[in-house]
Amino acid sequence: MHGFFKRLLDIDLSKMTFGISPLPDALLEKTLGGKGLATHLLLEHNPAGVDPLGADNRLIFALGPVTDTAVWGGCRYGVYTKSPQTGFYSESYSGGTAAEYMSRAGFDAVMIQGRAKSPVWIEINPEGAVFHDARKWWGKGTYETEDCVKAWIKENRPAAKKCAALVIGPGGEHQVVFAVIENDYWRSAGRTGGGAVMGSKNIKAIGFWGNQKRNLADPDKIRALARQFGDANKDHPGAKAYKNLGTPMMVDIMSAANSFPTRYWHQGQAPHRESINAAALHERCAVHPRACRKCFMACGRLSTVKEGRHVGLKIEGPEYETIYTFGGLCMVDNIEDIVYLNDVCDRLGIDTISAGNLVALVIEAAKKGTVQYPIDYGETDKIAALLEDIAAKQGLGEILSKGIKTAAAALEMADQAIHVKGLEPAGYDPRVLKGMGLSYGTSPRGACHLRTTFYKPELSKMIEPDQIDGKAEMLVDWEDRLIIFDCLVLCRFYRDFYQWEELTEMIEAVTGATMDQQRLRKIAGQISDNTRRFNLKEGLTREDDKLPKRFYQEPLPEIGKVIPEAEMDRLLDDYYAQRHWKEKGLMGEG
Repeated sequence: MHGFFKRLLDIDLSKMTFGISPLPDALLEKTLGGKGLATHLLLEHNPAGVDPLGADNRLIFALGPVTDTAVWGGCRYGVYTKSPQTGFYSESYSGGTAAEYMSRAGFDAVMIQGRAKSPVWIEINPEGAVFHDARKWWGKGTYETEDCVKAWIKENRPAAKKCAALVIGPGGEHQVVFAVIENDYWRSAGRTGGGAVMGSKNIKAIGFWGNQKRNLADPDKIRALARQFGDANKDHPGAKAYKNLGTPMMVDIMSAANSFPTRYWHQGQAPHRESINAAALHERCAVHPRACRKCFMACGRLSTVKEGRHVGLKIEGPEYETIYTFGGLCMVDNIEDIVYLNDVCDRLGIDTISAGNLVALVIEAAKKGTVQYPIDYGETDKIAALLEDIAAKQGLGEILSKGIKTAAAALEMADQAIHVKGLEPAGYDPRVLKGMGLSYGTSPRGACHLRTTFYKPELSKMIEPDQIDGKAEMLVDWEDRLIIFDCLVLCRFYRDFYQWEELTEMIEAVTGATMDQQRLRKIAGQISDNTRRFNLKEGLTREDDKLPKRFYQEPLPEIGKVIPEAEMDRLLDDYYAQRHWKEKGLMGEG
């Protein structure tokens, strides 16, 4: 197998040691790197029932064979572990520039176990790992920590022309279960609590550098494919839309579909949409498109607030999901305040989707009188103060820091809380987009939109949002293809361009392995089975694949729609049949 370094870096922080193990061709051909390889390693090394914040839980960083090559959309890395937020399988991905510099250290995966006695940061280079004291950095925000890592490497490692720095903030240090891992200031491996696992191991940061290059099977063909791919797709309307508007364009799209979650999932439209949409962002901030390396879409928005109390504040964002949580669920009615709350979360190192959902749940609880806390919809400063308390585990923030399942019970809001497996959904209401309901239910990490991005075929009417027949079959096809994306590791926004034929040709040119759609789907199916096996070992049942009762019972006021529980059961049955799982979602034929 070409395209791989065929090396695993295995770090034990309890002993402050590391080892380098070979990765055999047969394993790489079966897993294709990234998600496939990491899932295999988790199944092999993580004990069933392990404490997610305990020393024996493995934290794995993995790359794919297209990382640091000419392949468009390949500058991403994956993080895999057992989630402290859900207790189930955890995967998260981040872009920016980090993946290419991680790749140059010369490892396909880094697996970390144990716990350091005091805060450390880990330097990873082609020779292995070096452990450094990070006590003086403990307590610093994410931006400052990243600056510290990069400055140290620049000063002390003259051979390192460029490096990657993966860091946590106070949220990760305090093991907030939805803490993120950040790079390039604003890029986050954002969901399911990888930052908390780093914090539990006393890791403040990980720096990568090196000069290693991948040995591709046919480098000339890869360069030719990349050139042809760029020429064919750079001017595609979808690519232009991302470059011109970024993900904030989804505010208007989802509002038009009555599926923009508002007022903690009670409405499908926000009355202040025009002050939080893409047009508002571009009018009220100075915005420049910003791309990851090897990307022609430049979906990122490097935004600087022009006026008002946040004047001069600069972030890359906000993304649609941050706008939906704070602008929709929490009813913050202007884009500048959403930029501010995005910055607060990034500095603290906590996920904006979970944070915004939890704050909105507190607002609902305060209105119902089940908690005495002075906060209401749209109160930006009180929202920011609560976010600070969450990251510091102070007051009510300590309860919220444990995640929505624990928090909802403490707030007497268990029947109102919106989550699947302990993970809150993204900004696509399943009462309108029923395939997204199935996607939320079956995703191994919880209510995730990225495993299938099935809002795309539903919104574009490739299949009707209300249609049940055939939906699971189409969803599995999308999921299989995107599992291959996560092995390579490719950006989701290239989903319209890399179809099965393009993936086959790319993988053959990179690895030399003969592939076709049938073989790739078999690999994807095996990886899906493995994530299911992981979750079944952790106690998963069919009930964990169900949606919150409110989606079955409470109609959206704009259109009167629910997703009937019987329809969700039918979708689950169809999905299990497509996966050759038993009717309760167990492994095996039938």
